[in-house]
Amino acid sequence: MSLHVDRYDRLTRTFHWLTAAVVIFMFASAHIWENLEKGTPLRKGLQSVHISLGIAMAVLIAARIVWRLSGGSRPKADSHPALNVLAKMAHGCLYLLLLAQIGLGFMFRWAQGEPFTFFGTFSIPAPFVVDHAWRGTLGGLHDTVAWAIILLAGLHAVAALWHHYVMGDNTLRRMLPGSRNAFEK
Repeated sequence: MSLHVDRYDRLTRTFHWLTAAVVIFMFASAHIWENLEKGTPLRKGLQSVHISLGIAMAVLIAARIVWRLSGGSRPKADSHPALNVLAKMAHGCLYLLLLAQIGLGFMFRWAQGEPFTFFGTFSIPAPFVVDHAWRGTLGGLHDTVAWAIILLAGLHAVAALWHHYVMGDNTLRRMLPGSRNAFEK
């Protein structure tokens, strides 16, 4: 028997908003450091935090996938079936892009042959050799996938706002933080 819920569970909402915050920070930090002089403490610091958050993102996405497959509560979609299919496809693409981005980021770092640590506490050794010659290609792909994530996440946000303001349904409210009654019409 399936229990109908009107909102995503707290852990799903937390995963969603943490992922959004980390993606936005990582995208912004990469574009900020590109405008800073090489070797400056701020540039190196942003890169270090970016790398550490990339490791955290890998753990976060793995946890999201496990939680999703194990049955975190999901409200029943109340949109047209074609829109539901599009939403599922977009979510699937976001997961695939995030997984690809994590893999590309790790491989790019390993191709650079530089230490790869989580906030200086432990390093992530390469499980295989990544040829230094691939560094430029991996970096370019990492940048391209970052833009794809931002564009698709932007469409995702626009769709949520469209549901809220045009359709007048509860799609956006289901993912907002706060108590159940805080966002009722």
